[in-house]
Amino acid sequence: MNLDFSLLLVVLTAFTGLVWLLDSLLFRRRRMDRAVQEKVQRAREPVIIEYSRTLFPVLLFVLLLRSFLFEPFKIPSGSMIPTLLVGDFIVVNKFTYGLKLPVVNKKVLALGTPQRGDVVVFRYPVDPSINFIKRLIGLPGDTITYRNKELFVNGEPASKRENGRYTSDQVKCSTPRSDAVRFSETVDDVEHDILLHARSGSRNGQWVVPAGHYFVMGDNRDRSNDSREWGFVPEENMMGRAVGIWMNFDYTKGCGDLSRIGNGIH
Repeated sequence: MNLDFSLLLVVLTAFTGLVWLLDSLLFRRRRMDRAVQEKVQRAREPVIIEYSRTLFPVLLFVLLLRSFLFEPFKIPSGSMIPTLLVGDFIVVNKFTYGLKLPVVNKKVLALGTPQRGDVVVFRYPVDPSINFIKRLIGLPGDTITYRNKELFVNGEPASKRENGRYTSDQVKCSTPRSDAVRFSETVDDVEHDILLHARSGSRNGQWVVPAGHYFVMGDNRDRSNDSREWGFVPEENMMGRAVGIWMNFDYTKGCGDLSRIGNGIH
């Protein structure tokens, strides 16, 4: 859906810009001359030209902002609880990993690379029309091991400490399962919270991340569809790094949490 909107935005911007340009070069002078001949104060613009002249600057601004700087996304699932909740509206930094052309997603300027611990938005490798958000755990060349709900990066265990039950007073718009336990995990000096469920099994495995790819996991470890299931994320699928929450509202429950507005994402 995101790709369709990007394509629509590009097409509308190009169309309105072309109409405005052709009118300025070919037709505007004729209308002005006709107005003088007919002794009217102002030549009437066709509706399509009037709308194009008005909309083109707005569409161009939105296209540039959304394609190269920041883009909003909505969190539809609980795979990143407790870091992100269902109904969070987030802002994604699009230029932190380099500038890409819209629609074709071709990188034209390299500015940085994804780092271990980043919360990243990417096009789902199984279906690139769907956007996913997860935490980046493995870089190219890393060996990632997940065993008995313990994470190992290149043989080194990620430090983890328990922070107690994840209870309803910590999230206003949903009721966590009674077996949900919150932990603080540190990967490459990036400390973040994760959620584990006592009655869920561990999806054990070991993966070697190939060149040009990344390994991602949800912070809600037992409720996340991630690289443990479908493999690695190609570098070209990376869209940006999630940096902040600008609103929270869950339409399915008619509930919002204003306290989350302005929170950073770590």
